[in-house]
Amino acid sequence: MLKIGVVGIGHMGRYHVNILSIISKAELVAVCDSDAAAVKKTSEAYNIKGYTDYNEFLEQVDAVIVAVPTNLHFKFASIALEKGKHVLVEKPITENIPDAEKLIEIAEKKDLFLQVGHVERFNAAVQELEHIVKNPYLIQAQRLGPRSRIMDVGVVLDLMIHDVDIILAIAGAPVKEISAYGKKIYSNYEDIANVSLLFENGVIANIAASRVTDNKVRTLSISQESSFVFLDYATQDITIHRQPHTEYLVMREEIKYTQESIVERVFVHKDNALKLELEHFIECISEGREPDYVSEVDISALKLAKDITKRIYEKGI
Repeated sequence: MLKIGVVGIGHMGRYHVNILSIISKAELVAVCDSDAAAVKKTSEAYNIKGYTDYNEFLEQVDAVIVAVPTNLHFKFASIALEKGKHVLVEKPITENIPDAEKLIEIAEKKDLFLQVGHVERFNAAVQELEHIVKNPYLIQAQRLGPRSRIMDVGVVLDLMIHDVDIILAIAGAPVKEISAYGKKIYSNYEDIANVSLLFENGVIANIAASRVTDNKVRTLSISQESSFVFLDYATQDITIHRQPHTEYLVMREEIKYTQESIVERVFVHKDNALKLELEHFIECISEGREPDYVSEVDISALKLAKDITKRIYEKGI
């Protein structure tokens, strides 16, 4: 059975540990972190080995979940790949494009699986969109929430990159123009950002991201001919609004406008997206399965996120 471990047992790392502990297709055998107390607590709770030495940890596993801070992604993922370990690295893949390309190159050279933790790809509602969305012309996304634990990158790489990744797939064309604004609130980076994208096929996308909003909002809406599609990432619900009938009624002294619409609720087989992501990673390794997402997609999402960040800082935060 595939032996798997997690390096970096902060907030996201602990989620991975918890899910891996209940997946039967692989064996969670170890965790690693520079915090010895956290390692002891987690290893004892899950009855697994714990390490503060990364090289010792790597000797125990076949595959690694890299959940360290973003600025350490390249270091820890590259070491694991060089030692022949399959890697799932949390998003974004790395801080910059050259490092991301280097990781992909190492993985390909050593014939290893390298997956990036874009968990929304495995959201059941998102996967249902391919059956619903045809020729969209306006896409709008909101990803808002309270103060983040992540302080080493701004909200674009922290949160917005999820929507960037999904919208790139929906739009299905290269980006032609970018307009972006951001503001620093409590960190050294942008904590709120608002972006407008124009794609070469005419699709327009508006994305808002915030980590200073006292309400958690994760939504995506798509306007296309004859329908409006609304998706809630958190509940994995999709509703489709259609407008079959509109008319003006001219009456004495007034004009009345009536609009009738049909609302469809799409049945979605809901499941834990992180669990599905980890199972996909494990199945690719164990069964030699082709990954659902190629490395070029990960590079495209990171590149656009970096371009957005560049535009924000050009205007000042």
